Amino acid sequence: MSNESFVIKADGEETTDVYDELISLEVELSDELPATFRMSIAMSTDPSSGTWRFQDEERFRIWKQVDIAVGFVDSGPEDLFSGYITRVQPRYPQDDGQCVLEIAGIDGSVLMDREEKLKDWPDKADSDIAREILGAYPLEANVDDTEIVHEEAASTVIQRETDLRFVQRLARRNGFTFYVDGGTANFKRVDPQTLRHPILAAHFGAETSLSSFRATVDALRPARVSMFQLDHLSKEVLVAEVDSLESDPLGSLDAAAFLPPSFAGPSTVYVANNAVTGRPEMDALCQHLFTEGAAFVTGEGDVDSSVYNHVLRPRGLVTIKGVGETYSGDYYVSFVRHTITRGGYSQLLRVTRNALLPTGDEEFSAGGGLGDLL
Repeated sequence: MSNESFVIKADGEETTDVYDELISLEVELSDELPATFRMSIAMSTDPSSGTWRFQDEERFRIWKQVDIAVGFVDSGPEDLFSGYITRVQPRYPQDDGQCVLEIAGIDGSVLMDREEKLKDWPDKADSDIAREILGAYPLEANVDDTEIVHEEAASTVIQRETDLRFVQRLARRNGFTFYVDGGTANFKRVDPQTLRHPILAAHFGAETSLSSFRATVDALRPARVSMFQLDHLSKEVLVAEVDSLESDPLGSLDAAAFLPPSFAGPSTVYVANNAVTGRPEMDALCQHLFTEGAAFVTGEGDVDSSVYNHVLRPRGLVTIKGVGETYSGDYYVSFVRHTITRGGYSQLLRVTRNALLPTGDEEFSAGGGLGDLL
């Protein structure tokens, strides 16, 4: 690990004595799920006292805080994970030299997922509810406002799940995303364009930073999204239907472009068992679901971090080149697994895309243009 660097803190203190005994460290970041970490440390016993190094130390007990930063020597490590130890597994094989302490944990959202609640939230907007809930936890709230106030005379928002599941549900029906990043809880609409990673290259000689890549095209995934609901006051049947993206597709040919003329059109799914109040929330939820379904291209790749020299994160975009005209272009990053072992630092990347072939606006090289695509 000549160029990579990392910092692990347990209970607020850097664990410098762990580094030489570290077998592996994994941090998983997802656009939908809480961040997690897993760490394996070689441990040994003190014959005179009968205690085990690391295992019997207070800092590695459940619910102790762990902070992890990963990066490169020239730029320094970036904060990647902050959360709590939720599982400890010591392993004692017959060979004393093979004893291992495995530690795993979840980001700060785990504190919100420990108690199911039944509670009403009258006369509040969803963003007000989110702020009030997040105020009860040691997290800084970053909340975008939602417009609709759910007046008690028309409808009252009822919580029947943990705070985490409830806030996730409120976010989804507003077209928002809820996630915890470090010590900040975010309830907001995510714009992937605000986080653009450097280009990844496959089969590109000395520039190759993507050591492997595999893509899947799923013709059955895209679908028009519709929803029907009765207005409790007017008794009018409200209808919402979404069949197009809010933003430009990440390529020149979306799924509809491949349908034969004899086909009636894209399939349709109807939303059920989702509590929303009024057309604006119906439209937002359908748009959110359509955008998810429109990503009919998925990919997974292994990143050579020593060449790439960059820490990937979800909820942003990355341009991939070197995989042919059909599959080269911009992708949305949905998942990254960061792995540190004694052999180095690697990243496993999962991406999605709602179109194929480049648009012509991608920057495939420092000078730009499609000439450096293949």
